[in-house]
Amino acid sequence: MSTIEEPTAGTVPGLYPFPVPGRRIAAPARPDPGAALAEARRSAEEKAAEIVRLRWQVAEVAGDELAECAQEMAIRFAAGGRLFAFGNGGGSTDAQQVATAFLHPSHGLSLPALCLTSDVAVLTALSNDVGFDVVFARQLATLGRRGDIALGLSTSGGSFNVLRALEEAAHLGMLTIGLTGDQGGRMAGLGLLDYLFVIPSSSAHRVQEAQATVYHVLWELTQRALGVSPPDTD
Repeated sequence: MSTIEEPTAGTVPGLYPFPVPGRRIAAPARPDPGAALAEARRSAEEKAAEIVRLRWQVAEVAGDELAECAQEMAIRFAAGGRLFAFGNGGGSTDAQQVATAFLHPSHGLSLPALCLTSDVAVLTALSNDVGFDVVFARQLATLGRRGDIALGLSTSGGSFNVLRALEEAAHLGMLTIGLTGDQGGRMAGLGLLDYLFVIPSSSAHRVQEAQATVYHVLWELTQRALGVSPPDTD
C-alpha cells in the first residue's frame, strides 16, 4: 500500500485536525463506484429527512415566537432601527446572508443591515489590538444604539465573542436575537435575550441548515409586518 508523508517544514501545524510532522498516513483505497454511489444516496436521503424533521420541529415549537420576533423587528425598522448580524466561521457566512437578505432583497423592502465580519480591516485591527473576544461587542458599542437589532449566530451557543456582543447589545437597549443549536449552550443561560431560537440537534451541519430557514422566515415575516407580501418562495 502506498503512503503519503506529511510535510515537516515550518513550525505551525496546518489546518485542524493538526497533522503531526513526519507521520506517515496510508493513501485511501479506491472505492467501488457502485457502492460509493449507493452510500452517497443513502447518506443524502438520511440528511434530507433529518433537516426536514428539524424544520418542522422548529416551526411547531417556535412558530408563534418567530412571528412575534418579526413584528418587533418591523417596529424597529419602521422607527429607523438597523440590523447587525454576527457569527464565526459558518456563522459568519450566515450572518452575511442575513445582512444581504435584508439589505439587498430580490424583492420587497431594502432594510438597513450590516454583517460585523464584512470589514476585514476592522476585524483584524480589533483582534490584534484589543482581542478576538470583543470583535463584535466593540463594533456594537460604536455603531449600535437603542432601537437597533442584534442577531448573533452560534451552533454551540458558546462562542464567547458572540455572547459578549449580545450582552453589549442588551446594555445598549437593542432588540437581541440568538440562533443556536443542541440545548442552547451558554447562550441559553444568558437570561437577557429577547428571542432565542434553538435548533435541537448536535450536528453543526443540520443546525446551520435549519438556522438558514429561521432567518429567512424572519425576513419574510418582517416584510409582511411592514406591509409587503413577498411572492411564494417555495
